[in-house]
Amino acid sequence: MKMRTIIIVLLTAISITCNAQGNRMFCPGEIWLDDRGNVINAHGGGLLYHNGIYYWYGEYKQGETILPEWATWECYRTDVTGVSCYSSKDLINWHFEGLALSAEKTDSLHDIHTSKVVERPKVIYNAKTRKFVMWMHIDSADYSKASAGVAVSDTPIGPFAYLGSFRPNGEMSRDQTLFVDDDGKAYQICSSEDNATMYIHLLTDDYLKPTETFIRNFEKKYREAPAVFKHHGKYYLLTSGCSGWDPNVADVAVADSMLGEWKSLGNPCVGEDADKTFYGQSTYVQPVIGQPDLYVALFDRWKKTDLPDSRYIWLPLRFEGEKPKIVWQKAWTY
Repeated sequence: MKMRTIIIVLLTAISITCNAQGNRMFCPGEIWLDDRGNVINAHGGGLLYHNGIYYWYGEYKQGETILPEWATWECYRTDVTGVSCYSSKDLINWHFEGLALSAEKTDSLHDIHTSKVVERPKVIYNAKTRKFVMWMHIDSADYSKASAGVAVSDTPIGPFAYLGSFRPNGEMSRDQTLFVDDDGKAYQICSSEDNATMYIHLLTDDYLKPTETFIRNFEKKYREAPAVFKHHGKYYLLTSGCSGWDPNVADVAVADSMLGEWKSLGNPCVGEDADKTFYGQSTYVQPVIGQPDLYVALFDRWKKTDLPDSRYIWLPLRFEGEKPKIVWQKAWTY
């Protein structure tokens, strides 16, 4: 009885710590509040570290989740609201900066009209042009457009000006991410060919378009939700399988260069429900500044019938030799 009481007290303490303003730790899968006490709303997102501040961009999901009457598959959706932006100095406590990119409400033909699809926003900084560049998955409601959209801003919090969409090198682009290497070269990584193959496109110097240099990887492996990071000179690519909203086994691959040959290292997840990626799907991997060899792996735990209530699973990623490991923890800090 005494041990049971201790466990209940500990779990209660963790819950309070995770759901209070002034967060002290990461609590994967729990409700996460910003510094004003509001639930953080930044799904399928990514991070940018700039001038001592982390910025978190994601899909701002609001309103009713619907399944269109014409749907022949589970394309649950909410109307597009825009891309949210949060700021933080410690990755745990976040301040809502507003919508970095807002949906178009009047022109129904516009790429980011409320009736369309805007997913997986990522932002990088171009030191040459001094512009913040956002790429995102742009699609029609039935997912037939399969394109990449680009927007730019003079500041990390926006507002971003939408420039338009295209298919990189004429190929489909759905789930996607961005990566800037140490030499300043930037890459877009995306699921293509109806998600059967992963493409990596080298971007132009202004980061606004793809060059004609690209590679195809994981042909007919059906990988999505890419997240790229670099460790001790090697490149790592974390992905999900394609199983709709249902969780599946994650995979991490390694290469000596972004445009080189990628080799699968298998599932990096360890612990309870590791074979289901802790009921999450990858979206980004962030190095912890000032903490050598520590990364945070970002996952979304989708709730398909109530998308605004989808949760975030942020876990420490560390290395055992050259293989990354992501170990499940109910609560943690660094």
